[in-house]
Amino acid sequence: MTAAGFRIAMVAGEASGDLLASQLIQALRARLPNAVFYGVGGPKMLGMGFDAWHPLEKLAVRGYVEVLRHYREIAAIRRDLKRRFLADPPDVFIGVDAPDFNLALEKALKQRGIPSIHYVSPSIWAWRGQRIHKIGAAVSRVLALFPFEPALYEQQGIPVSYVGHPLADMLPLEDGRDGARVLLDLSLLAPVFALLPGSRQSELQYMADTFIETARRIHREIPEAVFLVPLATRETRELFESALHRCAAQDLPIRLLFGHAHQAMMAADVVLVASGTATLEAALLKRPMAIVYKMAPLSYRMMRRMGYLPYVGLPNVLAGKFVVPEFIQDDATPENLTQAMLNLYADKPVCERIKAGFLALHLQLRQNAADKAAAAVVACLHTGRHGHAALAAA
Repeated sequence: MTAAGFRIAMVAGEASGDLLASQLIQALRARLPNAVFYGVGGPKMLGMGFDAWHPLEKLAVRGYVEVLRHYREIAAIRRDLKRRFLADPPDVFIGVDAPDFNLALEKALKQRGIPSIHYVSPSIWAWRGQRIHKIGAAVSRVLALFPFEPALYEQQGIPVSYVGHPLADMLPLEDGRDGARVLLDLSLLAPVFALLPGSRQSELQYMADTFIETARRIHREIPEAVFLVPLATRETRELFESALHRCAAQDLPIRLLFGHAHQAMMAADVVLVASGTATLEAALLKRPMAIVYKMAPLSYRMMRRMGYLPYVGLPNVLAGKFVVPEFIQDDATPENLTQAMLNLYADKPVCERIKAGFLALHLQLRQNAADKAAAAVVACLHTGRHGHAALAAA
């Protein structure tokens, strides 16, 4: 700690981590107004005064093949961070998600006496159990977003705090459909479908064409349908526009939005969404959905061998059963996706049951997460401070 206040290093690896980290920074500033925050972050973190040594986008790759393609650059960033953090240690390090990048860094820092917190439990419930021992060796504490996760860590003696999910605090409990449609200048009666093909460029490369062909087939069946496609960055928008040209689909009633993912989902009757945090957002917005994921074939084969859960979408994982349909890799065809979307659109009783289940999930996850996470970080800071003092005295 400097005279100015605690020095808090953070690494977030994608858009969802940027959001979680920015909310945590805000909650920490309320407790530690003189703290400084630095490391790897995105635009929301920068908006909170974060000093980004490297841009978040450099780490936003998914799948074994994609990571290998960018391995040298990613490894160089991790070496740079490790060197700088060890040369001038922060009071605490917080790795926000991105376990493949953060756990090795956390382990190196923890071994040098720097408290290391991992915010967002890695998906140990989805992969072979040995991963939990690697996490235990790397972290001082895990901040878990989901209620079933703490028991998994407690069984192994790993410090853990259940903080709930910040999105559940941020998103409204009530249905915002009509307000979102007014905001987006959409008819209250129109059939509206939201298409979310992913936030990463690699996801767009694998899924944009499939999403567009699905929209084309839905439009044949429902000519008055409107399609909303929120895209987070200029690069992902350009990729989707290229796919529209490639598929000769410029005449489809597709509206591209810059951001506004929540408004697009709220306005929709049904959502087609790439597996990831956006599936949880759709659930918290009480939207029936079909979940889809495609990646490089080699990445998929490797992940399939490791995993043991029958589902990948967070709404189904949290329910412990198939609540909404999933279509992974070869099953993610325009024919299958179209049928699933049309079935959901037509079956109002099923949609009402899905929405009721999602409301119960929302209430369970609404825990004032940023404040709980900040309290856990502050407790770790004070523990670490005493530990540093003891080392100095020795």
